[in-house]
Amino acid sequence: MKHYISILAFFLGIVFQAEAQYFPSEVWHEGKLTLMSGEELGGKIKYNFEADLVQINLNNTIQTYSARKILFFEIYDEEVERYRQFYALPFNVRPNYRVPMLFEVLYENTMTLLSRESVVQETVPQYGYYSYYGNRYATRYRLAFDYYFLNQEGEIIPYSQKKDDLYNILSQDKDSLEKYVKENRLKYDRHRDLVRITAYYNSLLNS
Repeated sequence: MKHYISILAFFLGIVFQAEAQYFPSEVWHEGKLTLMSGEELGGKIKYNFEADLVQINLNNTIQTYSARKILFFEIYDEEVERYRQFYALPFNVRPNYRVPMLFEVLYENTMTLLSRESVVQETVPQYGYYSYYGNRYATRYRLAFDYYFLNQEGEIIPYSQKKDDLYNILSQDKDSLEKYVKENRLKYDRHRDLVRITAYYNSLLNS
């Protein structure tokens, strides 16, 4: 009986873990959408980075638009209690070939920080009570981000989330930026820290 209960608890733990995770791209948000034609639409919005599509619910009718037809959209994300802004921007998927893709604007200035999110699956060990029965593993999903910098020339530069790459991209006044990062103990791959780094770099550029 104890063995049965432990197995049941194990699988329920996986279910609860999956249900508790919040993925913005799977949720409808209040927002507005501006098309390349200039038309503005307001309603419930859901976006899909993998397919570069946006859906909007207009009077219980769902309309779908590809990034080629989108200029801009904005949503209010109730989970984080703030507005989030997205643009469809041309990106080099291979040399001499650009296609419109969706990007979230995290910080906009002379050097702009962009991101694209995805849901990734990973297998992690279960510790504690379950280890009595041998190695146990759970599958979980988490939100991952790819980051990009947009410069004044309109070039979108992918960022690998590594220190050397950051200073290659944000190359002006490197010593001051590196000192700021070190003094504030900022991480090169942490979402909120990258926003702070980009904001400070722009203050150096604009000073």
